[in-house]
Amino acid sequence: MFKKPNKLVLAVPLAFILSGQLQAETISIGIGHQSTVTNTVPGGIILEKLALLEKHLPSDGKYEGVEYDIVYKDYTSGPPITNQMLAGKLAFGVMGDYPLIVNGAKFEQGGRSESRFIAVTGYNLKGTGNGIVVPVGSDIYSMSELDGKDISTPFGSAAWGMTLKVLRDNNLVEKVKLKNQSPPVGVNNIAIGKIDAHADFTPWSEVMEFRGTGRKIFDGSEAGIPTFHGTVVGTDFADKYPEIVQSYVNATLEAQDWIDNDPVYAATKVSEWTGIEKEVLYLYFSKGGITTFEASIKPQWLEALKYDHALLVKEKDIPPLSFDKWLDNTYVKTAYKARGQDYDSLVNSVESPIIDNPLLAPAEMWIEDVGIVSFDSVEAMTTMYALVTKAGKKVNATYVYDQSTGLKLFGHVAFFVEDSAGKLTTFMKKGDAVNAKGKQLAWSDVI
Repeated sequence: MFKKPNKLVLAVPLAFILSGQLQAETISIGIGHQSTVTNTVPGGIILEKLALLEKHLPSDGKYEGVEYDIVYKDYTSGPPITNQMLAGKLAFGVMGDYPLIVNGAKFEQGGRSESRFIAVTGYNLKGTGNGIVVPVGSDIYSMSELDGKDISTPFGSAAWGMTLKVLRDNNLVEKVKLKNQSPPVGVNNIAIGKIDAHADFTPWSEVMEFRGTGRKIFDGSEAGIPTFHGTVVGTDFADKYPEIVQSYVNATLEAQDWIDNDPVYAATKVSEWTGIEKEVLYLYFSKGGITTFEASIKPQWLEALKYDHALLVKEKDIPPLSFDKWLDNTYVKTAYKARGQDYDSLVNSVESPIIDNPLLAPAEMWIEDVGIVSFDSVEAMTTMYALVTKAGKKVNATYVYDQSTGLKLFGHVAFFVEDSAGKLTTFMKKGDAVNAKGKQLAWSDVI
């Protein structure tokens, strides 16, 4: 028998309706990011810790009265982020070049929805950031010496893609064994000498160098293609909430500014949030450092992505990807226009290291409780290093530039060459130092 509704029960929801509480919509925004991957931090950890996305989210029009549930999910590599996006659990994903391609291709293959590549979080035109490292005590100094050895790398990552190319270029595909290891596992295995070599992405090669556990034998710049990280968004979310996607890109640009405005402070704070040493982060964040934090999508990135996709099709049977549709620069164009910046000028301006850059000091030293001190020559820095340490002060790190590429590196891992006048030049690779004219020296010899 039908029973009359209880009037008291009806009165409660009616009160909520009249107060407007039932009309409030909650929009969930899931962001998959990699806090320990230097090139991705403007799209994840900085947004989270500084609450930058909240600052830019819309609150008028169809978003009036909306409540936002922002969830940041932190991963050590890109592939798990793609899996979560495909499962509908994340709207945004921040990842490296090869994982970006796999993300777009897998979405397109699924046929239900797609993803869009909407902004770059950080890049290095020459490819530095990816690298292959051996234990510091290893007698391996070149790729050819990896014949018959084991190399670990996070499968599906930017470093994995680079490794596939490098092995093919050096005719080593069938001569080495690749093992799937996450960054923390690979870094630990290098430290205890449990693996012959480990290939990884930003900033793990430099982390191992800084900790004194690993030595780089191959730098990503030698692969001949750029490396970069960026953001993808699912079309299910973007089509429904384009204003939120725009807010995310606006916030990312503000996070990039935050790094550029004070690299030392940014390195210190991100270190506190992630556990990555501030000295390593400064190597990436600083003027002349490894990463350029700028969001435009340049022709070089599209060219590199197409090359990478072709390699993945050949090596791993990756599905097709419609690049013209997948790449969507409308949001980043709008963001720069709102800031009064010309997007086309940014697209055509690419930061690239140059040798003996007159705008950069040849050497730097980070002194504890003092900060960054710049020097007009490498020998001036090494002389001051000796004086500072003798006085009992701690030197956190030193920084110099590779004379062959203009890339920034730690002073203590560089190879030094001294000419007849006592001038020091620095090199990333031992072979380049050997070929240079002058006396070859190690860090211990110059301090």
